[in-house]
Amino acid sequence: MLKLARVLLLGLLLIFWFLFGLLLCLVRPRHPNNVYVFARMYHAVCPLIGLKVRVTVADEVKSVGPAVYVCNHQSNYDIFTVTGAVQPGVVAVGKKSLLWLPFFGLIFWLSGNVLIDRSNRSRAIGTIGQVVERIKNRGTSIWMFPEGTRSKGRGLLPFKAGAFHTAVQAEVPVVPIVCSSYFGQIDLNRWDNGEVLLEVMAPVCSKEHGAAGIRDLSDNCRARMEAKLAELDSQLGHPRAA
Repeated sequence: MLKLARVLLLGLLLIFWFLFGLLLCLVRPRHPNNVYVFARMYHAVCPLIGLKVRVTVADEVKSVGPAVYVCNHQSNYDIFTVTGAVQPGVVAVGKKSLLWLPFFGLIFWLSGNVLIDRSNRSRAIGTIGQVVERIKNRGTSIWMFPEGTRSKGRGLLPFKAGAFHTAVQAEVPVVPIVCSSYFGQIDLNRWDNGEVLLEVMAPVCSKEHGAAGIRDLSDNCRARMEAKLAELDSQLGHPRAA
């Protein structure tokens, strides 16, 4: 019964967000802060699904300027959990197929996010070039999931290079974001689904990394994020992922 009530309420909220989002995007189409507004709304759902999320932001992030934000990607519930870390002026990069998701896909694009065609390598590379220009010319920050897919409880998956190519070409820092492991923790029939820790870490400079050093930058960020994930999970008493 509780699950049904939550699903119905989430459905009503989805319709409201879609209508509000269309209105907002008509007033200021593809404005970089549209994403921040939607992120605040999505994150506000956490108490509704019985989840408490504690967000910590490093002081250096508050004055970092344009950057590439990279975050671990666990499940579809990320739209409610990790959105608590979205900063003003940040837009996301997602796969083109998101456009076909009812309600969400259209708003994702209209709000200013970037869609890439991962099935076509040449188009994806061209899109990275456009993202770099957007960072340089508009001062926009970019949010990416470097794992490229949901980990679903498998810990931190190997990173793809796109986010780090973007940071090096745009000459902006990488800001790692880590969400504690919560896959399988949420049961919509349960009032209390526990706590999640979300941390926006200090920026990692990309300027000393040329094209040949992109893998080093990726490995550096992944090592920091893996250590932070273990730390956050330890604070919550979670066992280490296999």
